[in-house]
Amino acid sequence: MSHLLCGVDEAGRGPLAGAVFAAAVILDPSRPIAGLADSKKLSEKKRDYLALQIKEHALAWAIASASAQEIDCINILQASLLAMRRAVEALTLVPHEVAVDGLHCPPLAMPARAVVKGDSLVAEISAASILAKTARDAEMLELHQLYPDYGFDRHKGYPTADHLAAIARHGVISIHRRSFAPVRLALGYE
Repeated sequence: MSHLLCGVDEAGRGPLAGAVFAAAVILDPSRPIAGLADSKKLSEKKRDYLALQIKEHALAWAIASASAQEIDCINILQASLLAMRRAVEALTLVPHEVAVDGLHCPPLAMPARAVVKGDSLVAEISAASILAKTARDAEMLELHQLYPDYGFDRHKGYPTADHLAAIARHGVISIHRRSFAPVRLALGYE
């Protein structure tokens, strides 16, 4: 078998609510996917289309997360790395090497390297970026059904004026990250 490179990226480090998601993808060199790019540079429609292509054509892929409670317990960076490790460990194939977007690598059983701007430079990381983002957005839409007063369908948990106003009006709920300053402030902690 040829060298299996796994790309890893996360989505949802900045929001005040919900889990942080990570995806791990091993692409099939014989089935290239046109249009892979950093998920933040793609329209929602294009991301959704590419996510289906990735799931259909990749040799292996997995999506994992770390909850708001885990984020509050170990901090957002450690929770992101935990979600990344969970995604890699959930793969049906063991990669020879892992390329992670950003500055940090989770502890893994195989060689790993951090690639700054990797979601724009490495196709496998771009693919992981798309899967992580679409999975997180899907969860925020589900949370919107449970908590319609908060507008998660619009801001996806990010600290927009709309979201901060909803927290002020309706209070902090279980999916909010209590370790994040705007949520701490809403709870009356300095």
